[in-house]
Amino acid sequence: MILCITHSRDFYNIDLFFEYLTSKNIPYFRLNSDKLNHAQKICISQNSFKLIDEFGNTLKSEDVKSVWHRKSWRIETPEELDEEYKKIFIKEYSTLRYNLFTALEHLPWINPFEIENKIDGNKILQLKIAEKKGLIVPKTLFSNDAEAITTFFYTYGSGKMVAKLHGVISKSMGGENLLSTQIIDEDSLENIADIQYCPMIFQPYIEKEYELRIIYLDGEFFTGKINNSENTDWRIAKGNYFWSEYDLPENIKSGLTGMMKEMGLYMGAIDMIRGKDGRYYFLEVNPQGEWGMLQKDLNFPIVQRIADNLIKRMKTNE
Repeated sequence: MILCITHSRDFYNIDLFFEYLTSKNIPYFRLNSDKLNHAQKICISQNSFKLIDEFGNTLKSEDVKSVWHRKSWRIETPEELDEEYKKIFIKEYSTLRYNLFTALEHLPWINPFEIENKIDGNKILQLKIAEKKGLIVPKTLFSNDAEAITTFFYTYGSGKMVAKLHGVISKSMGGENLLSTQIIDEDSLENIADIQYCPMIFQPYIEKEYELRIIYLDGEFFTGKINNSENTDWRIAKGNYFWSEYDLPENIKSGLTGMMKEMGLYMGAIDMIRGKDGRYYFLEVNPQGEWGMLQKDLNFPIVQRIADNLIKRMKTNE
């Protein structure tokens, strides 16, 4: 059985995944991470666990042979709980969920759970490894120091720079809110003292020709190009923008492959831009990044390759 950890509002990619597994006669179980709460019955011991989900379906640890951790969402809380007890509810169910996931870490995962958390939670480490593998990365500062940020702006900004939060991103396939990348110009620096309440990542603004969303899957590349030179981020672009298939240069593929292998990731959604100077700039990799638009618009068989990868490694692990 392949366990897919997702959330209750997930659709399209996950539906295609289950359809493909059905066609291969591979059993699967959908575990909604946001419903890992009082809606489910969960028992964990030293050697096994048993779970009955919100629909009455039973999952036993011994039946799971591989795992796709597609996406975890915040655990839902009952409305009747007061605010103070909701904090306890979230903390204890989050701990229970963590224990449940790590009980399966000896199995093949699309990305090993702990490694994925480490890489996803450390953009500076990502940039360090990318640079080590020969990729070009922008000068970067992660800071809450207004004076240091101002100095960075005048040293590298050339009139403007990009500011973004480390870990907030759209869960777009489920319709959650998107917090976009921001442009900082000289006028914006007047309010930079407020940064003490919310440290951000800063990089020089790079004049670009286009953006690339690259899905890496164990040595394979599925790359989409979007001609979004006017906006800071394709996810907030409005207008007549569309995806087209893109063939990455071999040296970029080689650098990205080396980076992903050193990170220990089988899969990730990589963001790069091609600057007007003709160079490719690595921005970040999101192990759980979105790619449904590439599957849909460009007919990339991404979901099928994910399933094939798990099936192959599951059988090797038997």
